[in-house]
Amino acid sequence: MPYRVRHWWLPALCATAALCLPATAKAQSNAGCDNRVNDTPGKLVPCVTTDDLWNHMKAFQAIADANPGADGHPSRNPGEPGYKASVDYVADAMRKAGYDVTLQPYTFTYSSYVGTPSFSEVSPTPRSFSLISDWNPGSSQGDATGAQVKPAGGTVMPPAPSPSSASGCSPSDFTGFAGKIALIQRGTCTFGTKVLNATNAGAVGVVIFNEGNPGRTSVFSGSMVDADGNPFVASIPVAFTSFDIGQSLYNEYTAGTPPVMSLSIHQIVDPNRTDWNVIAESKGGDPNHVVVVDAHLDAIYGAGMLDNASGSATILDIAQQMRKVHPLNKLRFIWFGGEELGELGSEYYVSHLSASELAKIRYDLDADVTATPNYSIGVLDPAAVDLFGRTVSKQFPPQVYEPSKVARDMAVNYFSSVGKNHIFFSPVGTDAEQFQLAGVPASGLLTGQDCCKTQEEVDLFGGSLGNYEGNVPSFDGGCVDNPFRWCDNLSNNDPNVLTFMSKAFADMTVRMAYNTNVVWAGEDVHKPTGTPAAAGPRGAAAQ
Repeated sequence: MPYRVRHWWLPALCATAALCLPATAKAQSNAGCDNRVNDTPGKLVPCVTTDDLWNHMKAFQAIADANPGADGHPSRNPGEPGYKASVDYVADAMRKAGYDVTLQPYTFTYSSYVGTPSFSEVSPTPRSFSLISDWNPGSSQGDATGAQVKPAGGTVMPPAPSPSSASGCSPSDFTGFAGKIALIQRGTCTFGTKVLNATNAGAVGVVIFNEGNPGRTSVFSGSMVDADGNPFVASIPVAFTSFDIGQSLYNEYTAGTPPVMSLSIHQIVDPNRTDWNVIAESKGGDPNHVVVVDAHLDAIYGAGMLDNASGSATILDIAQQMRKVHPLNKLRFIWFGGEELGELGSEYYVSHLSASELAKIRYDLDADVTATPNYSIGVLDPAAVDLFGRTVSKQFPPQVYEPSKVARDMAVNYFSSVGKNHIFFSPVGTDAEQFQLAGVPASGLLTGQDCCKTQEEVDLFGGSLGNYEGNVPSFDGGCVDNPFRWCDNLSNNDPNVLTFMSKAFADMTVRMAYNTNVVWAGEDVHKPTGTPAAAGPRGAAAQ
């Protein structure tokens, strides 16, 4: 159902003509934008243009192209040269715009495949298996070339109606496996336990196939953890595949023609790789009342142009257009690293703030994917459903939720003013989540990625069911968050969507730069030098 609720405070937001920018507002000339202080929505929003945003996007793509990762493909992944080059690009642009810029380093466990893993059958049925559609590599290292396949003991064929296979769970399941590739059925113990048992028996590789029960038949991936839950990198190559492929190999073996296969997987794992957050502060603004404006700068599995060069370009252009602004509240623009690996950069940043420094951060605005071709217009709301699970997976306390609705409804009001619908999504999975967990109100924007856009969203925004990224109708998951596709490039972004989403985010940013009802809640507002003369006690000039 549409989320077009207007709350009681929304009419007050339109108290001045500058607040509710009409849909027909024209872009300003570069000279006009460069020569004035863009401290209201009426000034700032028209200065956010497709050309400027797309130039940043082209720069990020060029950085990825010039800095291939360990797999040989264009990359801006965490811990790789393309990410550091992205950091330097943003930091240089922000210094030139007059911001105070610092780089915050942190370490993390880096891993990457070297080249492209391969898996093939030599005989009796020569065939090559395709990554993702036929198999997925496990966290492992090594080559098994022309080795015979042998099923592990405990395999249950045909499979039982419910999961029951203990294949490979005991060392006794691996008699006579020296020099062979172990074919192991998914089942009742950890994948790592199966792999360690096979390794100790002298196997040179492992193929783990899905068990074959309802819901356990397709190609899948698994983690390498031992019986105690400790992660490790297997010393022999490990492939995960479907029940059908596993069954075909099993049948060849039982027919007396054991399959001969080759499996090659190589990885780099570095537990102490360095990454950086880029932090840029406005010269003006009260340092005891900070509004963080963030996006994550890192990619995953390649160039990461939609996720999240788009959001990074959004806040970079806004910051440049606001370079002459003297806000009431200090603006702290942050490009976080490691979001794709579990919000590493934002978690590090928030957890390393002292209690007094954290207390000065009064709000967070997050831009995470802003150029999706088959888009939704998502506004972050702590009480909403997650983008992927479509359930409320985490609840935030009232002191976080209630003020978060203020920026949320600024976005709602803006989109309504330009004739666009919206839908609410939870901040879970975005860097805004780390701020809300720390007690800081937050909102933001996103346009969706991967599979699957729902019928409700099609009704609201047009487009098609399935893949958000425009490869529709399709439920293939898209280019983002899927390894070995390397297709989240510039062509995976819509410049028109990037533009109207960035304008909306600019509208939110400049309002929060002068906001007092949340950022100065319960305090007297003392206007710093440079605050617009008509600002008044609640910063009305910024409206």
